[in-house]
Amino acid sequence: MSEERAKGPLVWLTEAQVAALVDLNDAMAALRTGFIEEAEGRAKAVDKALGQWPGGAMHALGSMSPGQHYAGFKTWVHTDKGATAIFSLFDTRDGQLLAVLEAATLGQIRTSAVSGLAADVLAAPGADEMALIGTGAQALTQVAAVAAVRPLRRLRVYSPTADKRAAFVEKARAQFGFEVIDSPSLDDAVRDVPIVTLITRASAPFLDAGLLSPGVLLIAAGAILPANAECLPNVLERSTGIYVDSLRNAQLNSRELREYFGEDGDGWKAVRTLGALLSEGGALLADRDITMFKPMGTGLSDLSVAIMAYERAMAQGIGLSIDQPQRVMPRWRTVDVK
Repeated sequence: MSEERAKGPLVWLTEAQVAALVDLNDAMAALRTGFIEEAEGRAKAVDKALGQWPGGAMHALGSMSPGQHYAGFKTWVHTDKGATAIFSLFDTRDGQLLAVLEAATLGQIRTSAVSGLAADVLAAPGADEMALIGTGAQALTQVAAVAAVRPLRRLRVYSPTADKRAAFVEKARAQFGFEVIDSPSLDDAVRDVPIVTLITRASAPFLDAGLLSPGVLLIAAGAILPANAECLPNVLERSTGIYVDSLRNAQLNSRELREYFGEDGDGWKAVRTLGALLSEGGALLADRDITMFKPMGTGLSDLSVAIMAYERAMAQGIGLSIDQPQRVMPRWRTVDVK
């Protein structure tokens, strides 16, 4: 949006409006811009804030792109009985609150889109088969994101619960035109497949490097909390390239990478951000073994998608307009004189 962004009411965008304004393909373009800006020092993410209590937690992710004149926070509360997320978008020049976006769909868009962007950049050009390990709420859009950048002819699906796996396979067959196979084992699912996506809540690592073929792109998207892990250490040992969306979040929260490289130190020099690769236009190794992409989630991804949704909403006149906050004098009561 132009330097002369007009002052006006703040806008509230619903989940449905966000989904209508930005699809996965467009989100990949937004993320590419945001990651390059961060790699070149023109955008920045703020470390995640986390508070916990029995049965719930509160989270905040901040990010800024001063060159585009935007900053924002995604905040959410997760409980055993449900969760709600919102994204607050601000103008960095005058502090104006521009928009509030309902952010559950936004989060799923950026979580899937970052995997699609990684597949576009890191997967072999001719990769046309994918293995999906995990069939939860994020699984279908993980497939959609890869299918948006690679002409898939076959998807193999595995999760340990047969009935849930079968239900997902049926759903995927209804959504996609390529072959979808219900794989009876992890080995059967990943054998000789060029793109493998993990999207599980595993608390113990289960993927052995011996199951993976040379040249594979492994998108290890599921274990983003310090207590969780999907990959055994030999996966990292075989990896000729390890990429993340956020180095800081990986150092703080990736159990797999922290246990392999230590909490900090020289070992982490082997880990690169996707943004750095995009910024430098770097070429991948021609003779590579496992390429691992570990998306941890970053506030900059949320901001990138929120900016696109907001600017399109303004251009199309979409959203509920709300009066800007107006500061007023606080009230008080004095002690009566007796």
